[in-house]
Amino acid sequence: MARTPGSRTAGGPPRRSEGEGERPPRERRPRPRERDSDGEGEFVEKLVGINRVAKVVKGGRRFGFAALVVVGDRKGRVGYGSGKAREVPEAIRKATEQARRALVRIPLREGRTLHHDIVGHFGAGRVVLRAAKPGTGIIAGGPMRAIFEALGVQDVVAKSIGTSNPHNMIKATFTALTHSVSPRSVAQRRGKKVSEILGKGAAAAAEARE
Repeated sequence: MARTPGSRTAGGPPRRSEGEGERPPRERRPRPRERDSDGEGEFVEKLVGINRVAKVVKGGRRFGFAALVVVGDRKGRVGYGSGKAREVPEAIRKATEQARRALVRIPLREGRTLHHDIVGHFGAGRVVLRAAKPGTGIIAGGPMRAIFEALGVQDVVAKSIGTSNPHNMIKATFTALTHSVSPRSVAQRRGKKVSEILGKGAAAAAEARE
C-alpha cells in the first residue's frame, strides 16, 4: 500500500511535507537611528528607544513594543511622542504622529544656541541647560542630544542630574525649553524697548542677530 506524505506510519508520528511546520524568521529590533520623515527632508525623526512591554490578559501575557521618538525641523521646532503596538514599525509610526502633533517652537539665539541658562524639572528628572559659545558643539548625552539635534541647536552644554529614565529626561528638557524666552518677547510683554532690557550695546547686538 502506497503511503502519501503526511500519512501516519506504524508506531511513529506522521511525516511532514517539505516546508510544513517551519518557523518564520525572527524579527530583529531596529537600532536607534535618524531619518528624514519625508522626501523633502523637512522633519527629522530621532528614535530614542524601544522597549518590549507586556499586557496581562485572561489567556496569559500579550507582548508588544513601546517606541519613544523625537521629531524636529532643525529650525527651532521640536516635539516628542510615544506609541505602543504589537509590531515595532507600527509603534514608531504612532510615536512619530504624536510627536508631530506636539511640535513647539523654541527661540534660539543666532539660530545656534539658547538665549540663557535654564533648569527643568519633571518628576525625578532634573536637567540644566546652558548657552555656549560658537564652536562648543552639543555637549549632552542620551535623549537630550536627540532633542538638540532635532531642534537645530549647534552649541549647548547640558547635564542631567536626576533620573536616567528617558521619558522623564525628555519631559524635563522640554519643560526647560518651553521656559526659554528671547529679549524681544520680554520687551514686548513689559512694554519696553530691548535696549531697556539688555542695555544699548547688548540690545544692538541682539537686534542684529534677530
